[in-house]
Amino acid sequence: MSITWTTTQKQRLMELGAVQELATRTFGDAADRDQSFQRIESELVGANKQALMAHKGQGSRPVLNELGDKLIDCLRRQGFSQVNTPIIIAKSTLERMTITDDSPLAEQVFWVDHNKCLRPMLAPNLYSVMKDLYRQWGDPVRIFEIGSCFRKESQGKYHLNEFTMLNLVEMGVADGQQENRLRALISMVMKAVGMTNYKVEKNSSEVYGETIDVVCGDLELSSGAYGPHSLDNLWGVFTPWVGLGIGVERLAMALEGHRNIKRVGRSLSYWNGFRLNI
Repeated sequence: MSITWTTTQKQRLMELGAVQELATRTFGDAADRDQSFQRIESELVGANKQALMAHKGQGSRPVLNELGDKLIDCLRRQGFSQVNTPIIIAKSTLERMTITDDSPLAEQVFWVDHNKCLRPMLAPNLYSVMKDLYRQWGDPVRIFEIGSCFRKESQGKYHLNEFTMLNLVEMGVADGQQENRLRALISMVMKAVGMTNYKVEKNSSEVYGETIDVVCGDLELSSGAYGPHSLDNLWGVFTPWVGLGIGVERLAMALEGHRNIKRVGRSLSYWNGFRLNI
């Protein structure tokens, strides 16, 4: 009977960046498995050390930052203005997104006190900003924000408690053309970062209802929605719009071919995909 890695061995190999074929290898007995583990671990540790040394003194930056810069540059060239909004938001703003105490999403919120929390999404702040800018600018209003969001997510390979979102929104889209415009924006940003292995499909979400999502395999990279929408009246928005949210770590994960999002997120254990505590 064949045996597989122990849970500890498999976790260690995954931390060091083992390919999927190594993670699913089987063995005839425990001695063969343990000898193979020692050899493979030593090789992966050496590869991580070599990769880290290759970056020493090179002015290197994590792929998360490089990717963020590409997205920002792309949007600015298309006339989108960048905004920066507070990380701590009021409970009332979540309620206007239909996230109330009895909502499943409320369980994922990091509360600062009974009236304030760390933002779990960028959309509430962007609703407020785009409404005010529309009064000053009229059609069109094109804005975006990139920054940290926080959720008590399951600790799976695709989830982080702190993650980076880029949200863009455009007001003043011709009514009836929202879906076409959203698909065009998706194509634009994916091309800007060199992402080709993706598909666009319709889905649904608790907050926005029908969404237009970007997926790579079983990984959702981005989700888009458009209005008029039932939420709009709560924010004083009465103009057709489109919006797109991009999980930057997930996009980096897909582009780099990693299977664990922790390799590309903010971390004390990884730098630029390479394990530090080896």
